[in-house]
Amino acid sequence: MEQERSSFRARMTDHLPIAVGTTHGLFFVSDGIADGPFFKGSRVPAFLQVGVRYYAATVDPGGRSALQTSDDDGQSWSTQGTSVTFPDDIGATVAQICQIQPDHASPPSAGRSALLVGVEPAALFRSSDGTNFELLRGLWNHPDRPVWQAEAGGGLDTVLTHQDRPGRIIVAIAAGGVYRSDDDGQTWLARNGGIAVRPADVWSGPRRRVHKLALDAASPDSLFAQTNTGTYHSDNAGDSWTRVGRVEEEDGLASDFGFPVVAHPVEPGTAFVFPLESESYPCSPEGRPRVYRTTDGGAHWGMLDDGLPRENAHVTVLPDAFTIGQSSPYPLVFGTKAGQLFASLDHGDSWRLFAWGLPPVLCLRLLE
Repeated sequence: MEQERSSFRARMTDHLPIAVGTTHGLFFVSDGIADGPFFKGSRVPAFLQVGVRYYAATVDPGGRSALQTSDDDGQSWSTQGTSVTFPDDIGATVAQICQIQPDHASPPSAGRSALLVGVEPAALFRSSDGTNFELLRGLWNHPDRPVWQAEAGGGLDTVLTHQDRPGRIIVAIAAGGVYRSDDDGQTWLARNGGIAVRPADVWSGPRRRVHKLALDAASPDSLFAQTNTGTYHSDNAGDSWTRVGRVEEEDGLASDFGFPVVAHPVEPGTAFVFPLESESYPCSPEGRPRVYRTTDGGAHWGMLDDGLPRENAHVTVLPDAFTIGQSSPYPLVFGTKAGQLFASLDHGDSWRLFAWGLPPVLCLRLLE
């Protein structure tokens, strides 16, 4: 077993350098070896690489949020000149940065990166240079905001843009659902038609939680959503959603609940999910981790568990702890709250334990 594991690590070395944000720091993992922690003791909920620059969101033990940058492969970091903060007239404080994504609508300034940053409380910031950030007030002033603020953990957890739709931004708000702008962030419309609201109960009350969105390679109008009431697909940019992968279906999912969803970057209709048992017990169903794959827009799903534990493995995979590479062989990696990384080089057909012994994993990004 150890010889097989060592061989697997050697094969993956060139393909899988990974940035791993955890509850207690940032690690760079390659060949099964972790370099770090950077920002020791701080939460690292978001990470992005743009060219040679790394961006990392941190929340220090005192609760202070920051956006860190590095231009030397993460060996040194700076917050100089970089600040994501609400304007004085808003009267709010950024609890954490939830998402850092490239902004296809804003051209880079002097070679710097144009970014969109989602934060908690739910808001979206834009930067044309990766340093100066402006609040997109159209979303902040949306009339649904009181609903978002009524729930704990109301962060903006997904930001999607597409180079073929430069004026469109689609976001998911943890306690609010899906919102879309078609005018570069000036105005926003809720796009939740077809996504069920969880019935009221003592523990949670009525609510809609969209945990993660993924953009289908087939079209900028094709989306997958993972929510607290099931998995959904839209072929019209969120104007309407169709429930897919129901448990009761012959080729459905192991559960109607889950956090992450990942779409393949080049194969149309292909996406991956990691089902969890329930909102009150967000762990692998029956203690058996399983990834599911669809290749037809969610109409049918196949279970992928070769190499994963078959029993006594009650693991949790958070919304940003599942990722896919953007170039061949399009490696898949997911991380658990138990500090393990599992990886696949064959579209999920087989998995191997790639690293372990890390703090709980919050986010993953494969490095170029």
